[in-house]
Amino acid sequence: MRRLGSYLLLLGLGAAGFWLACRWGAGLVPPVAVAAAGPGTPTPIPASLLHFLLALAAVVGLGGLLSRAFKRLGQSPVIGEVLAGILLGPSLLGRLAPGLEGFLLPASVAPYLGMVAQLGVILYMFQVGLDLDLSELKGRGHVTVAISHASIILPFLLGTGLSLWLYPRYGVAGVPFTAFALFMGVALSITAFPVLARILGDAGIDRTPLGVLALSCAAVDDVTAWCLLAVAMAVAGAKVGGLWVLALGLPAYLGMMLLLIRPLLLKLSSRVHGRGLGVGTLAMVLWLVLLSAVGTEALGIHAVFGAFLLGALTPHDSALVRDFKARFKDAVAVLLLPAFFAYTGMRTQLGLLDGGAQWLACGAIVLVATLGKFGGAGVAGRLSGLSGRDATALGLLMNTRGMVELIALNIGLDLGVISPTLFTMMVMMALVTTLATVPALRLLTPGLLRPAPGPATMPGS
Repeated sequence: MRRLGSYLLLLGLGAAGFWLACRWGAGLVPPVAVAAAGPGTPTPIPASLLHFLLALAAVVGLGGLLSRAFKRLGQSPVIGEVLAGILLGPSLLGRLAPGLEGFLLPASVAPYLGMVAQLGVILYMFQVGLDLDLSELKGRGHVTVAISHASIILPFLLGTGLSLWLYPRYGVAGVPFTAFALFMGVALSITAFPVLARILGDAGIDRTPLGVLALSCAAVDDVTAWCLLAVAMAVAGAKVGGLWVLALGLPAYLGMMLLLIRPLLLKLSSRVHGRGLGVGTLAMVLWLVLLSAVGTEALGIHAVFGAFLLGALTPHDSALVRDFKARFKDAVAVLLLPAFFAYTGMRTQLGLLDGGAQWLACGAIVLVATLGKFGGAGVAGRLSGLSGRDATALGLLMNTRGMVELIALNIGLDLGVISPTLFTMMVMMALVTTLATVPALRLLTPGLLRPAPGPATMPGS
């Protein structure tokens, strides 16, 4: 009862804090002259197949080199992939050699890269859902949920509080403060489950009590954060009547997924067992991924939510999952996701951070994000009985963001909830917090990680 009371108090404080922030922010006015979209805005100038393929080849080649370099430094390969997109975009190449940047990544190629990027992200989030194993929660569910939600509520509250300062300076005209604060709170609360799993696997502690607890917390964190982000996107779309569509369509969509699609997935899994993944079954799985993505996109949430949910509903340890990942994991990582990194790089404009005030705001975002995740997970872990060393490690691990954060940020920019300037700041936050995880673990929890991790695998993992 004491644990339940503490948990309910935590939820109540989170709801009360967000309500107060919305009351205080109701009278704030964002800057008027702020564009809602970055360089990814479609242009009437047609892009040739040559430029599209050249842009993809450039980011695949440079991203491969940088990911190997960062892996040798003990970092996640996704850092190198993201930096490849940023270096080839307006932030560096556009400043040093505008003509070359205009040839490799012309603005006219952005819509085409964007479409390929969306397909890659949809398949990637389906794979993230496949990797979720909620059976790990058995026997420790109350502790896992408490720690995970503490690591969401604290950064969420800090993010909504920071929104009171950011909204009048970097908000988008026409976007209500509630939608802005919701998005900022959720964006600062995300943990990248794939990055965390990779770090634990490299360290050889993924099956230890600490590793299992961290993965379980990240799984709950992912599900909760994506649900909150769906709410934020629905609130942002309320200006065009999106809430009515969501209120009527979401129950029908969830009912279909649980009552029709889940049993179908079980049948497909039993068919694959012993026979292997045939072409017909593979086509059926891809059709279900696209159909689920279409469902959530039609509801005004985003296609990635549908793909993620379908993956989470698929039997985790089935031959279907193993065979699908064996066939598609590398193809998505090597061919489709580089388009996402190039697209993100084109939209990340460091030139927008042209003064001390912008860099101060960027530093404040990084600080608040780190304090929220580390403090929420670390303190909750200590109160749940973990040793000081394990609680510190858990707090640091939950601060990883990686590609999952970048997907959420691109969704926010696409819907016009955040400005290009704030998008750039948040991308910097995602990179810094992901880069800092391994060095901080080596410094504060010596002996936890192996000195030489294994070879690089899927970006974002």
